[in-house]
Amino acid sequence: MAQPQEREGFFARVYETVEQIPEGFVATYGQIAKLIGEPRRARYVGYALHANPRPGEIPCHRVVFADGRICEGFAFGGAEVQRALLEEEGVVFRDDTHVDLDACRWPAGL
Repeated sequence: MAQPQEREGFFARVYETVEQIPEGFVATYGQIAKLIGEPRRARYVGYALHANPRPGEIPCHRVVFADGRICEGFAFGGAEVQRALLEEEGVVFRDDTHVDLDACRWPAGL
């Protein structure tokens, strides 16, 4: 991802895919990476979402870790904000920090 143009294209594909996650569902970083054809770049998906140019339009709060954990460093207000946004959409949690992936995982690419 050394070239800025390549990075911009990667970020744009991440944003386009994340915008498709329906309300009430979550996807994992790895799932998004796989869907955009970059299965080994889950960490870069996180970088892209951290740089979200349109918070509120690109629902980056709907992306979680592979085990369902929400992001403690959620860039747009912290884990409490991410949890509140997800709960408002009807996402079910197993505990304080993990969504129930069996109940709420977006099935795209699985």
